[in-house]
Amino acid sequence: MKLTLITIILGTMAMMTGCGAPAANTAANNSNASKMAPANNSMANTATAPAPAGDGNPMVGGSPMMKTKDIIDNAVNSKDHTTLVAAVKAAGLVETLKGAGPFTVFAPTNAAFDKLPKGTVDTLLKPESKKALTGILTYHVVAGKMDAAAIAKGIEEGKGKFVMKTVAGGTLTATLEGKDVIITDEKGGKSKVTIADVIQSNGVIHVVDSVLMPK
Repeated sequence: MKLTLITIILGTMAMMTGCGAPAANTAANNSNASKMAPANNSMANTATAPAPAGDGNPMVGGSPMMKTKDIIDNAVNSKDHTTLVAAVKAAGLVETLKGAGPFTVFAPTNAAFDKLPKGTVDTLLKPESKKALTGILTYHVVAGKMDAAAIAKGIEEGKGKFVMKTVAGGTLTATLEGKDVIITDEKGGKSKVTIADVIQSNGVIHVVDSVLMPK
């Protein structure tokens, strides 16, 4: 009788253990599924998210740059280039830079202009300084579309240096310092390209961190 009772108890315990295992596994599976769900949803959201505005261009000054717009129409939307835009207007170069081009523009940021001696920008924006201002601005412009690939090729073929003739008539020299493209002016001043290949309908803009000065 005792043997029979023991057998029944052991059998019952075995059944309880067997029934409990699937329940535990189901709970674990449900827990794992809930942990994976956010990751999977995140991946799905990333995959279906719309392409960023800017037509594939990098953002500049917190705004999208559209390949279908010209240099001026894009530049006026960049909060980092308000000084440059004001200078272009003061120099009377708006229509020129809205022309067919193509142009390559090395575009200094507001912070780049702030590096100049105090009062320089205010003086350049005066009507009597228009000729000097025009000379400086056109010194930042190269005829033709010189994208990053073309500049890199020029540096390679020039054994480390690529000299570009500007619209103003002077020259700019492109070199590499590590992975950075450095543009050196005729006075020896250096400016780093911080955003390359901002494609325009009439050329390309490369954002630089210093104002380039002709002789």
